[in-house]
Amino acid sequence: MSIFGSLFTAVSGLAAQSQSLSMISNNIANTSTVGYKRSDAAFSSLVTSESRSTLYSPGSVKATQNQRIDQQGILQQSASATDIALSGNGFFVVKNGTGSGAETLFTRAGSFSEDENGALKNTAGFTLYGWPLDQNGALPAGSASPGSLVPVDLSTVTGQPKATTTGALKMNLSSDTALQPYPLDPTTPASFTRALKVYDSLGTAQDMNLEFTHIESPTAIARGGTDLSSVSGMLAGQNGFSNTDTFDISVDGAVPATTTITLDGGVSKMLADINAIVDASGKPLVNASLDPSGNLTIKARDLTANITLADGSGAPLAGGLGMAGGGTYTPPATATNLLATPNSTNNPEGWWQVTVKSPGGAVLSSGQVNFDGTGTLNAAVPANGQIPLAINNINWGDGSNTQNISLDIANLTQHSGDFDVISATQNGAAPGVRTGVSIDADGYVSAQFSNGQSQRVFKLAVATFANANGLDSLTGNVFRESDTSGTLNLREAGTGSAGNIQGGALEESNVDLADEFSKMIVTQRAYSANTKVITTADQMTQELLQLR
Repeated sequence: MSIFGSLFTAVSGLAAQSQSLSMISNNIANTSTVGYKRSDAAFSSLVTSESRSTLYSPGSVKATQNQRIDQQGILQQSASATDIALSGNGFFVVKNGTGSGAETLFTRAGSFSEDENGALKNTAGFTLYGWPLDQNGALPAGSASPGSLVPVDLSTVTGQPKATTTGALKMNLSSDTALQPYPLDPTTPASFTRALKVYDSLGTAQDMNLEFTHIESPTAIARGGTDLSSVSGMLAGQNGFSNTDTFDISVDGAVPATTTITLDGGVSKMLADINAIVDASGKPLVNASLDPSGNLTIKARDLTANITLADGSGAPLAGGLGMAGGGTYTPPATATNLLATPNSTNNPEGWWQVTVKSPGGAVLSSGQVNFDGTGTLNAAVPANGQIPLAINNINWGDGSNTQNISLDIANLTQHSGDFDVISATQNGAAPGVRTGVSIDADGYVSAQFSNGQSQRVFKLAVATFANANGLDSLTGNVFRESDTSGTLNLREAGTGSAGNIQGGALEESNVDLADEFSKMIVTQRAYSANTKVITTADQMTQELLQLR
């Protein structure tokens, strides 16, 4: 029994080592197969029990396949944007077709490209599946179910037009521009006009015209009728003035309520004395200067304040200043529409009228802005850094939806020099054709379009199993769920135990050639050793048969 048992044991050894060599051979053959997972031979003994310890009956050996599916392969960069790899746990979900009866399978082979119908298929012909995204980028209901997955089909992706909702201007308005009377006559040409191309809900480009006009301060203004620009030195003795001449000025909110101005100096002293009028907090209330004609001009800073002038000693208002003895000057009857609420004292020389018109000339929005003495927009800037100009209920008259646009004007300035448009941007777009596709680490499949837009259209699911090594291997480097793998769990990339997705990369085979060659040498020696056992047992049998 023992000699024949040795023969059978050696034969089982040959069979087991042959199985091992087959696995090594398959591993080496698939060294360059994308996403391939190697298999190893696991040996276990089959023991023949004997009731007496003095007798020994040899058993045999069994070789079983031990899959290394959960071992990561090296990631290599790819030139194709639709090539994908997983770094970490999980599998891509694929099917052999797009029909309702196609079996759900799993793979790490991410060499996908578009077929003739726009579907993403890998080199083995399996179609990639993912979650479709709605207009808000949200996953479908019941996303945990494989039934929520659809083929990643890029043929249905089109570059929809995008209506403009926001825009931004970065430009300088020339402070050297002549002032226009307020309220502004609608027929007065704008100081500067800029067209901003926006898009309606149909994708039609519309030229929205922005008009900027430098205007007089929309406050109370007292203006003289005498040219003082040629007066030099002391006022006394010129234009009939005496150094004892006085006039009183009262401004709402001033402390004291009335200030007496004595003409005992030059023009600059008179202007300085008027500009020294402040309220209880020390905020200046008026701005006195000579206008381009040389006339004394006193402008209130507060939009609602009145200015009252009255002659004192010598009656200089009625005389040399040409102001008819004074009176009360009130703000214009036309109220302002502030597009940006000032957060500091108004600058009387920094007012601009901003008018937004449609291509047909209809006024879409109109109002005023103020710039401080540094040329910065006089307005409180929110934390987001934007000062919005709301243009609401735009009807382009072409059947498109009524449109609202928020135009950021935080970067408008008023400096000396030329009008300068640095940038004028908006977020709308005309219809476009797809020009590219990309896949990010979260599994989002995004399409790029010729109109400059990018849209997320699918999100790839990552399938995980409790025991990935228990999956059944199928032709085409794909796997099927089995009893030993555990139940399928669909996850988003990078969540839970699911790995991250790397776009533009491929996972190489996890076969180590050096390791396979080493195992092949051991397998060869073991196989040879088993043949020696068979040879020896054969010789012993021959000796037995020769007994007489």
